Amino acid sequence: MPKLFSDPEAIAEDIIRDVGTNLVVGLPLGLGKANHIVNALYARAVADRSINLTFFTALTLEKPRPSSLLERRFIAPVIERLFGGYPDLAYADALRAGALPPNIRVIEFFFLAGRWLHVPFAQQHYISANYTHASSYLLARGLNVVTQLVARRVVDGVARYSLSCNTDTTLDILRARNEGRASFKLIGQVNSELPFMPGEGDLGGEQFSAVLDSPATDFPLFAPPSEPITDTKYAIGLHAAGLVRDGGTLQIGIGQIGDALAQGLILRHRDNAQFRATMKRLTPGAERLQALESGSFETGLYGVSEMLFEAFLGLIDAGILKREVDGVVLHGAFFLGPKSFYRSLRDMPPERLARIRMMPVSFTNELYGDEDLKRRARVEARFVNNAMMATLMGAAISDGLEDGQVVSGVGGQYNFVAQAFALPGARSILAVEAARQARSGPQSNIRWSYGHETIPRHLRDIVVTEYGVADLRGKSDADVIAAMLQVADSRFQDELARQAKDAGKLAKDFEISPAGRDNYPDRIADALKPAREAGLLPSFPFGSDFTDVEQRLIPALQTLQEAQRSPPRLLGLLWQGITGHPDAADSECLARLGLDRPATLAERAYRALVSAALARSRAG
Repeated sequence: MPKLFSDPEAIAEDIIRDVGTNLVVGLPLGLGKANHIVNALYARAVADRSINLTFFTALTLEKPRPSSLLERRFIAPVIERLFGGYPDLAYADALRAGALPPNIRVIEFFFLAGRWLHVPFAQQHYISANYTHASSYLLARGLNVVTQLVARRVVDGVARYSLSCNTDTTLDILRARNEGRASFKLIGQVNSELPFMPGEGDLGGEQFSAVLDSPATDFPLFAPPSEPITDTKYAIGLHAAGLVRDGGTLQIGIGQIGDALAQGLILRHRDNAQFRATMKRLTPGAERLQALESGSFETGLYGVSEMLFEAFLGLIDAGILKREVDGVVLHGAFFLGPKSFYRSLRDMPPERLARIRMMPVSFTNELYGDEDLKRRARVEARFVNNAMMATLMGAAISDGLEDGQVVSGVGGQYNFVAQAFALPGARSILAVEAARQARSGPQSNIRWSYGHETIPRHLRDIVVTEYGVADLRGKSDADVIAAMLQVADSRFQDELARQAKDAGKLAKDFEISPAGRDNYPDRIADALKPAREAGLLPSFPFGSDFTDVEQRLIPALQTLQEAQRSPPRLLGLLWQGITGHPDAADSECLARLGLDRPATLAERAYRALVSAALARSRAG
């Protein structure tokens, strides 16, 4: 049985006494970090430079950091409401400040997207790794401690502990320990909000060397609120929903596009006529519509996804995820989500929860091991993930920039692309927004070439943008370029085609078909407007931790943020706010930002800008 502690400093001392002063500590990706133990180990190493401490981890979670006045006024109450009791990780603060002591190293293989750009130490100590390779890299570095947040349950008078949100890498390295290939101490910290998940992550106390369990170290789980789904992301999600076959297998990446895909599948299942009507407006050309998977889900889908998030529960509730594999409809390896998601898992009846199983990432992301069983289960698989950019020849850029800066990480994306080529009938679907708004104006995310790639062009399969589906598998370079031009934003199509022709990769007389010549944001907004107004495509399809007033403010603040990239647009917004009259319905929104009674010139300017942005967001 493990040694039990109520004080994090005491458990840190015990770890050092037991293991020594050369500590290689594995911290789970994302939610499962034992923050109090991690901070206690960090504090000991800061105080005693004879201790060499290495943290090997991924997805360090941090509270939002507002910068402008409006951001602070909007997000500060949200931070207090959702993250108020969450203990910050001391190493992250030091890393960001460039104040990490020389005897401490932090190594990550996946970043919270964009949060560690231009932080030299973080960028220099990043390891580019497939998710499934992380455990082997950890063992090769001499792992001797794993600290993890766990759920606790007493069964027949004996405590059991669930790895809950992070079976991903921990189960793989525990298997290595059981096989004699590793030797490390597993240290747990009990958290009362963690759901106790059944399956392989349900462990006896003998697996742990020590456990921290005290009301003083209990804390609210990190719970990022769901973000509103934009028209662009809904369009991408709907196109992807038309590629999923009944009776098949589904993996989805996190984010608004994942939520949009799930809601698109729910619309397709529950209101098939409306789904078809929406897709007809969204998809010009009869040929594209004929290839659409648009029926309801009679057999249902089986889910296997490295990340489990709230949209999957929505698919179970809708009767879409119902194809069972050994009594399970969904296998996952880690989870993260809003407070309502954790509560749903905690309160779920045992017989229903048993249909969701947390597994090692080697199970979800690879075919190796029980390969015959996995192949029989993963029929007609669709692996749907996000990319930042794609090239005209089908390569995808998902994790970094061409100057070497890492935005996030490879994670499991390559794993799922590889599975798509290894499984009969499977497809990899990479979702890319066709354009983005930069300070200098709109820019294309479809590029002729780019100096960094995550997925090379020889693994090109399906690329989906808001403008449609480009099926690239097995096609020649010229055909791939033609397909990518059809789903590119029309503001950039001519220049992209010129570059391809100049390089000799596209015939000089090639012309983009008329069906692809109206690829503009306004067309997408118009196509989705009837479904939006009918409540079929809500901004928050699976609920929201934002108040009603905050939900009204979000699109207005997004409008203002976009206007700040263009001085003429910002001045136009300011003039509209100064000369117009605020709608009475906006008073709550202005009060929420402390702008109902502006006392300074800056506050009066912000009031005018927010009033105009609210008016524009209402106008749609």
